[in-house]
Amino acid sequence: MSRISKSVLAAAVAAVSLGAVASPAFAQRDPAYAAARAAGQVGERMDGYLGIVVAETPDLRRIVNDINIKRRAVYSERAKANNATIEEYALTAGCQAILATEPGEKYQAPDGSWQTRTVAAPLRDPRCP
Repeated sequence: MSRISKSVLAAAVAAVSLGAVASPAFAQRDPAYAAARAAGQVGERMDGYLGIVVAETPDLRRIVNDINIKRRAVYSERAKANNATIEEYALTAGCQAILATEPGEKYQAPDGSWQTRTVAAPLRDPRCP
């Protein structure tokens, strides 16, 4: 993957801060998502998408698919506007989403394992800006 540009990072940060990536603000609009996130059933993946941490159920799959479809649409639009690939933009957004997790929430570490966020900084992909 090519080096992620500062404009892609800035756009991803804006997307996260505006709630374009399913953030805690989005959770307030979807109680099922909020409950799954709080229970550690879903977490932020390194690639910018939401993942299922526990055994998959149809309800969890529906929640995750819905959010990931919305994220991909945002990533596609913003990547195009910033002359980046969707993958570059999604990775940058994932870096920011993982950084924005709160203690107790799940996130994917660089080795692919699911971790529970503590008060310490989360483990992030070395490609993160």
